[in-house]
Amino acid sequence: MATSEAVIAAMIESGADIIELGVPFSDPTADGTVIQEAAQMALKHDTTLCDVLALAGRLRSRFPDVGLVIFSYYNVIFHLGGAEFARRAGEAGVDGVLVVDLPFEEHMELRPELEKNGLDWITLISPMTSPERAEMLLREARGFVYYIMQLGVTGVRDALPEDAARHLEVLRRISPVPVAAGFGIADGNMACEAARHADGVIAGSALVKLQTHAPDPVAAVSKLTAELAAGVRG
Repeated sequence: MATSEAVIAAMIESGADIIELGVPFSDPTADGTVIQEAAQMALKHDTTLCDVLALAGRLRSRFPDVGLVIFSYYNVIFHLGGAEFARRAGEAGVDGVLVVDLPFEEHMELRPELEKNGLDWITLISPMTSPERAEMLLREARGFVYYIMQLGVTGVRDALPEDAARHLEVLRRISPVPVAAGFGIADGNMACEAARHADGVIAGSALVKLQTHAPDPVAAVSKLTAELAAGVRG
């Protein structure tokens, strides 16, 4: 956890506006091999949801202006209890929660607890989301919308999909909140291209891979974050 905290601090100091704190889970079906490996490493070190919330609290104390989002699978939250999770997350200074495997139709047991504690429910939309469903999801969107540019699991890609720009521009026209694009962002050039069509750009696997494999994770992640931030800001 100390390494993670140092890496995240370096990311913030290198230009990251929002930090997504992933909660390790034994069966992360939406994630590719890089994040699966990182989750297994964290579980071997007995990292829990409560540990991640404690980390969020320390980051909030150090960086009062950075956005903090918890990324989790629902089973982990269910085990702690939705109300207790929301209370602890709110106390830690978390801004939003992204539950990747909880459909919109089943989120109302958790969402009111989040809202009572000042937490935004982050909405996911993909290329497979129908226009009618996207409009329904956007009516309830808070914080920002996470647009999944690529079908499949998380992981770096060689290029943005051809239809990403069109989908993003449609979403931005009708969304009441900013639209951030993620899944596959590997470098500053891809971040720059995505930022032409989105309000924000999300990078995950490329950074996690450096944290788990680079000889100097802090320096490596800091360098890539600065490159990504420069790409987004032009």
